Amino acid sequence: MTDPAPATQEPALPRVVSLLPSATDILCLLGAADALVGRSHECDEPAAAHAPVLTAARIRATEPAAIDREVRQRLPEHGSLYSLDEARLSALRPDIIITQSLCEVCSIDLQTVQRLAASLPGLPEVLDLNPHTVEDILDDVLRIGETIGRQARARAEVVALRERLFAAGECVNPFDDGPVVAFLEWTEPMFCAGHWNVQLIERAGARHPFNPTQPAPDAGAAAGPQQGERRAGKSVVLPPEILAAARPGAIVIAPCGVPLAQGLEMARSLSRHAWWSDLPAVKLGKVAVVDGNRYFSRPSQRIVEAFEWLVGWLQQRPEMIPPGFAWAPLTRA
Repeated sequence: MTDPAPATQEPALPRVVSLLPSATDILCLLGAADALVGRSHECDEPAAAHAPVLTAARIRATEPAAIDREVRQRLPEHGSLYSLDEARLSALRPDIIITQSLCEVCSIDLQTVQRLAASLPGLPEVLDLNPHTVEDILDDVLRIGETIGRQARARAEVVALRERLFAAGECVNPFDDGPVVAFLEWTEPMFCAGHWNVQLIERAGARHPFNPTQPAPDAGAAAGPQQGERRAGKSVVLPPEILAAARPGAIVIAPCGVPLAQGLEMARSLSRHAWWSDLPAVKLGKVAVVDGNRYFSRPSQRIVEAFEWLVGWLQQRPEMIPPGFAWAPLTRA
């Protein structure tokens, strides 16, 4: 009789500072919340609550248009919209700092983090996340898993996330062009969807003509299994006359970084414009407000929930909508 094989133990976790809510989400997905020794002020995953907050926003405005003006003013003047507690970061002695270079508005800038890391004890590794597509987001799960020594767990989680994406996609008729969807990532001024959110809209069976995906060079039509080769650019300003001319059959309002209650306020303000009531989506009652902070603007496993909701809402498949998904229809006044 042979002795049972000894249980394998996962390697000790490194000390990690996450300056991104999406990275914190992924760390928790991988069962590595205990690795966190510091986080950003926007990291709201409950399992990360033990880690001290290291950042703060410099923006003081609260209204959408005023926020936009302050962002445009502060970025050229200060280079960053966020402050970082340098002394506390140094005292934490992290092995890894996770940040991003995708959007200078969303979190502290990469250059600041790299400069500080070069002066810290032990010279911590800076992991820069820069996802543009759904596939990039899944790859980031693998990258974080590899960086912290949780490769096997990361591979298993990505397989499960892909299965959910494929299952939701099976509810979409590939031979139907679907409605024009206006996806608003901000309201004053209006910004339409960019990057992975456009992919989600198109894969959910709709069109987003304001900023559509384009196939990569030498990718052909990039249809079917090659749909990951279709990419959209960053979010762009959407003038009201362009929105009205497209006559969208559905509108999703998911302001970037904004919770549902604030998103509803922003949507109601938008609906006071004279041109709003003439939009087909408004007449059809097909306007939804979503917690953008929790889902669409969070490039982590949460975009899978976002896709399941989008398919369920657009394709009239309510069973696809995740329980407790934070959204609300915008009713006409």
